[in-house]
Amino acid sequence: VSAGADFWLSSVSGSMIRSGKKVISVCAVRTGCGKSQTSRKIARILQGAGKKIGVIRHPMPYGNLEKQKVQRFASYADLQEQNCTIEEMEEYEPYIAMGCPVFAGVDYEAILREAEKEADIIIWDGGNNDFPFYRPDLEIVVVDPHRAGDEQSYYPGEVNFKRADVILINKMDTAEDYAVSLVKENIQKCNPHAKVIEANSPISVAQEEMIAGQRVLVVEDGPTLTHGGMKFGAGILAANKYGAKEIIDPRPWLTGTLKETFEKYPGIGNLLPAMGYGKEQIKDLEKTINEADCDCVVIGTPIDLARVINIEKPSVRVTYELEEISTVDLETVLKPFTK
Repeated sequence: VSAGADFWLSSVSGSMIRSGKKVISVCAVRTGCGKSQTSRKIARILQGAGKKIGVIRHPMPYGNLEKQKVQRFASYADLQEQNCTIEEMEEYEPYIAMGCPVFAGVDYEAILREAEKEADIIIWDGGNNDFPFYRPDLEIVVVDPHRAGDEQSYYPGEVNFKRADVILINKMDTAEDYAVSLVKENIQKCNPHAKVIEANSPISVAQEEMIAGQRVLVVEDGPTLTHGGMKFGAGILAANKYGAKEIIDPRPWLTGTLKETFEKYPGIGNLLPAMGYGKEQIKDLEKTINEADCDCVVIGTPIDLARVINIEKPSVRVTYELEEISTVDLETVLKPFTK
């Protein structure tokens, strides 16, 4: 700008690509609201209605962009063959487990055309910093009452919030009542015509007795804790719920790039973000976990981290899915797509 350059923001509708298939978009106001668990629930509903689903994820261009022009993931082997980062695997793996192919890459028109060849309905599973790349027939936006007010404070999340056909308030089971009320007030003020779905995000652990009375290291989803600004995730909730004796501070054992992460985001609490954008970060994560003085590792990441790194300590995985609690739910708003 100081050199005299002009810049402007492109319009939302002007940047969207049209599809020949029905498109349902799922975006959010910030990272970590629960977009992907919402998208997975949508995919299950549509699969139950006999529809073939193609999920398209927003770009995560960490490797060779020419080779990543159009990517398709339908098996765990695909993740390894295409050298996916932990962040990518966190997004793709749950869909693969459901039998849903996932498309991503760089050229999003070419990606769409490829997905259209095998899908009846396209689900756009958006990132934290985008609005839909495709013109949606239904625009669903997820908000997080743990960060009440952020729906009016961040771009492009605020754009999504004001455009939404459906707003889903997630994590109501662990949020404060005043925060939920504030989100509802902001919906009425900014987008009163949107349908509102209320939902919980219940957590579960297969071996909860491994947490009770133990000193635990909690590993959480990296993006949610860093640029998402959250101070806790599913792992911390599980450690508290199931009676951990102590949640240890990982700082004394941080290695390599993880030290830089904590310097950049000093607000990270007594937990370890699963940073894994490349081989070096994955190696640092593995070393930090194995050197930490703890009885058990509580893994709150969407991916099964034990499949990616060698964890030399007892570990438990926390899982969570969407649970709607309002009369208006996803099945209601998806009826036009299940016929």
